[in-house]
Amino acid sequence: MIHLDTGTAVLFAIALFAATVNGALGYGFSSLTVPVALLFFSNRILSPALVLVELAVNTWVVILNRRSFAAVKARTLPILIGLLPGIVLGSYLLSHVNGGWLKLATYIVILPFVLLQAAGFRRRLRAERFAAAPIGLGVGTLYATTTISGPPLALLFNNQGLEMEEFRAALGTVRVAETTFTAIAYFALGLFTRRSLELVAPIAPALLIGLPLGTYALRRLTSETFRRICMSFDAWIIGFGLSRTVIELKLASSPNAYLIWLAVIAFDLYLLYGYFVNGWFRPRIYARETVLSEENAA
Repeated sequence: MIHLDTGTAVLFAIALFAATVNGALGYGFSSLTVPVALLFFSNRILSPALVLVELAVNTWVVILNRRSFAAVKARTLPILIGLLPGIVLGSYLLSHVNGGWLKLATYIVILPFVLLQAAGFRRRLRAERFAAAPIGLGVGTLYATTTISGPPLALLFNNQGLEMEEFRAALGTVRVAETTFTAIAYFALGLFTRRSLELVAPIAPALLIGLPLGTYALRRLTSETFRRICMSFDAWIIGFGLSRTVIELKLASSPNAYLIWLAVIAFDLYLLYGYFVNGWFRPRIYARETVLSEENAA
């Protein structure tokens, strides 16, 4: 008989929602799952389970978008080169750093990326070839410690103007590499424990249900609107998790620490209002490119 505790039930629910997002956009599973799951499980237990699951998910994404692999191969190679040392560093931190402080660092690092996506930030990186390897180093370190890499990678590939299928292929390629390298590093460090493997049980069925649901949902909404809603949810959860962690580490007392959460909510509501009501915070890089193309055609 399976014992279903609160943490396991919540993990299934959030994994189902995150899998739906991942099915629609090609990323978002970890960035949505981790902030909630960290309220019940430590990084050291959660991360190995997510790595095993994401290896299968990302492989499937690459297979689905294999026609665009040739177009993004040169773009992803420098990132892959930077991944390996970053994953080694991140895996070492995961096995040696205090769990509470690691959780705090996780929230602080990913919150700006999520808010940038919620704001529709677009700015082309002109020196992409030179920046790719350092980006890979940072992404590898972040992924090995938190299993999160979607927000920074999505910002990079979105800003570079990749088409949807190219975007998914590039993201999937990098994430297959990082999950494979990370799984090897975790195994070498002995991080695959029985408790970690048990967490695969509630996550796997959530993926089987959520991934096709997400594919269907994308047909009903524009990808930009869907992304805003998902990242807004993520921002609210990260803000709550950050407030809770600050209390746990005795950096601030309750209820003062929850002012962080309220500030995140207020800022995100402002972004949502601007996007849905006034049309602010819409990406303009593509609009400028369209105008230039029309002018050149004329």
